[in-house]
Amino acid sequence: MASDHSPREAAPMIFHCRLIPPRPDFAFTMTQEERALMGRHADYLRGKLREGSMIMAGPVADPAGPWGLLILRVNSETEARAVTDGDPVALSGRGFRYEILPMISVIM
Repeated sequence: MASDHSPREAAPMIFHCRLIPPRPDFAFTMTQEERALMGRHADYLRGKLREGSMIMAGPVADPAGPWGLLILRVNSETEARAVTDGDPVALSGRGFRYEILPMISVIM
């Protein structure tokens, strides 16, 4: 019986990514320029959905201030970070930041 010594492909992991806006009232006080940036952000995420790395995304109505939720299915935290680092809001220099947490288990 032949054995396969090739490395096993990593199973995809699920990551909870929280997009923290530059100010708590951002969703309610966006300038026209910020609205355009958010449009580019949404287009970027739609691309990740088409590629298969994104499961879902959207704003969360937190009483302390809305923030963005991004759920990714990728092979590593490095891949998750590459997705969030490539987001136009992260590249904008306007104070957005992502927190990335791996899910321990998921029911899908």
